[in-house]
Amino acid sequence: MKVYQAINKVQAALAATGISKDRTCTQGASFKFRGIDDVFNALSPLLAEHGLCILPRMLSRTCDERVSGAGKALFYVTVEAEFDLVSAEDGSKHTIRTFGEAMDSGDKATNKAMSAAYKYAALQAFAIPTEGDNDPDAVAHEVASRKPAAAPAAKRDTSPKAVADRITAGVAAGDAAAAAQYLSGLSDAEREKIWCLLDHKSQDALTAAWPK
Repeated sequence: MKVYQAINKVQAALAATGISKDRTCTQGASFKFRGIDDVFNALSPLLAEHGLCILPRMLSRTCDERVSGAGKALFYVTVEAEFDLVSAEDGSKHTIRTFGEAMDSGDKATNKAMSAAYKYAALQAFAIPTEGDNDPDAVAHEVASRKPAAAPAAKRDTSPKAVADRITAGVAAGDAAAAAQYLSGLSDAEREKIWCLLDHKSQDALTAAWPK
């Protein structure tokens, strides 16, 4: 059916250009959005070019009266709508259904709700992005060289024999005070295991340098 070919062509064109969120909500919370006029302006020439018609149909409408923060009346309208996407070439069609919601203090709530239904039906049916990406030269990526993973640090041997050997070497290098300080911070059981593995010369040097 030609309708799906036409939909796809419109999608392809919109994927290249997108519709950016250039409008700002000035009432209540501030946020960026794409207005119905933005959608119409981008979509209408593409529908004409590719022979695709969008025919709306309102299925239901509800209206509730609410009160604004300033105490004024607000009309809250919800519409359920269907949109026939019809190929002008062979008459084949695909129907999508969506909802629109809007509030207004006057007589525009229904109009706004129908516009919202149309806008979100179009945004979803044609998967319209907020930015286009049609030029590969528009972005240049700087790729960092891959660094080799650092080798894991060797695990230090903390066995009594290994510690005793390091202390003996430290004492021989004239650093008995640091070795004695280290030993004094160990528990009695740990210190006893290491002490019995030291030679008498190291033991004497450590005893002389023992912290007071």
